[in-house]
Amino acid sequence: MPVLAITNFNIVCSVLGGFITLFGLVSYLFKERFYLSEALISLLAGVTFSPDVTNLIRPLEYAGTEANLNTITLCFSRLVLGVQLVLAGVQLPSRYLQKEWRSLAVLLGPAMTSMWIISSLIIWAMVPDLPFLHALAVAACITPTDPILSNTIVKGKFADRNVPKPLQNIIIAESGANDGLGYPYLFLALYLIKYDNQTNGVSKTLGLWLGETWGYTILLSAIYGAIVGWLAKTLLHWAEEKKFVDRESFLVFAIALALFIVGTCGMVGSDDVLACFVAGNTFTWDDWFRLETLDDSLQPTIDMLLNLSIFIWFGAVCPWESFTANSVISIYRLMLLGVLILLLRRLPILFALRKHIHQIDGRRQAVFMGFFGPIGVSAIFYLYVTLEFLDTITVDGVQRKDAKKLAEVVRVVIWFLAISSNVVHGLSIPLGMVGLYLPRTLSQAVEATTNDERLSPITAPVQVIFGRRRRRDLDGDTQNSLSPSPSPSSPLLARIGGSIIRDRNFGSITSAGPSTSPKLSYSRIIIFPDEDR
Repeated sequence: MPVLAITNFNIVCSVLGGFITLFGLVSYLFKERFYLSEALISLLAGVTFSPDVTNLIRPLEYAGTEANLNTITLCFSRLVLGVQLVLAGVQLPSRYLQKEWRSLAVLLGPAMTSMWIISSLIIWAMVPDLPFLHALAVAACITPTDPILSNTIVKGKFADRNVPKPLQNIIIAESGANDGLGYPYLFLALYLIKYDNQTNGVSKTLGLWLGETWGYTILLSAIYGAIVGWLAKTLLHWAEEKKFVDRESFLVFAIALALFIVGTCGMVGSDDVLACFVAGNTFTWDDWFRLETLDDSLQPTIDMLLNLSIFIWFGAVCPWESFTANSVISIYRLMLLGVLILLLRRLPILFALRKHIHQIDGRRQAVFMGFFGPIGVSAIFYLYVTLEFLDTITVDGVQRKDAKKLAEVVRVVIWFLAISSNVVHGLSIPLGMVGLYLPRTLSQAVEATTNDERLSPITAPVQVIFGRRRRRDLDGDTQNSLSPSPSPSSPLLARIGGSIIRDRNFGSITSAGPSTSPKLSYSRIIIFPDEDR
């Protein structure tokens, strides 16, 4: 006898599949007409399915413990970032990192360092009793810009119409490179916290930071990513020339490469995020793979599925109750912190450095690029890297008191800033478009109403002039092409592009071509506001 099997697996498959199906039915409307990001929509769906609302997705029940849940979220973030950054590297033109190294050096050097310091100062000022060293660790998590949320402004109809291609490319390159370069900022602060008040603590910190972080984590991952990307490109060239690879395997090659790098770098403990971005750039160094897959939709499809899935997960696992119920910061300070970070973390420094980045053409583009520096998946990734490291700071087998407090601070602040950035940056474009078009639409509506009221008592023939912005001579051929002059009781006539349009209450539309009919006299000419007088 059949029985109901309401298991977690069946529920998750039903919810995820149902949401993606329904979203697919209106995806073009939301993304290309309303300019809403899929990340924001997925986050709202995750909140709806979370234990706090409908309880359809229960992450803690799946994981079993809080530690397991943290590990799952960290690994999921690594997976999505790895795939995204390989695809980001593939999107860039040939030898992009080599050609645009000056602009990238400005963005990854003084700009990124300033973002770290400015964010640290704001967090230090807004979180009560937080040491500045701890603020540096929290700020390091939000220093990188998120490549997934950045897609909102570099892909789609809005980007094609409003964002120049050079600016799109530099945003992709910056968001890809600085994700992997967040490690030095984070671990400099974490090492100082761990070895604070210890003998030779500073020298030990510098040794670990230079050797382990810069040498093993950053340099090794960059070299490894370049080697793997180059070998993958060479092997794929050879297989394609020999006709050994089919089209499906060819298209999925970059995604498989991302999975391989994430796994191998994870095993050796290196920076898989940076390695994936470098591998993507190297893989398409000669532009061959990018041009071959330019019109293909497989990679964007996988990209969309990962984005939808991870933001649904974030909406379900986010500690919403901790925003109001925590022992480190009030909700009012947290909201003010979010406003200050979104306004001051990035915009002032990019505005000041705009002349040193040739892709930024003018102040408006500097403000645009400065504002759209989203905080998202990369910040959550660094959050759980931080929590994992803080678990190792112990005294007699128990987590040190200051490390425990920092863990609570970083969890509350980073989650709140990531959610705030998703909402603000996800709504900025649609609200900006409304602000741009609404006054114009209202003005046109008011003007049309005024014209209708002004014309309503008029029964004499009128001419409405379209097209070229100049007054036409009424004594020339324009008159000769029209019908005979009507009597005062005849319906209102209007000339639009060589046709006579009668009022529907009086008759049908009659086309007017060249004719020898008598002239039609006009008592009034309507000139539209955008035409020359």
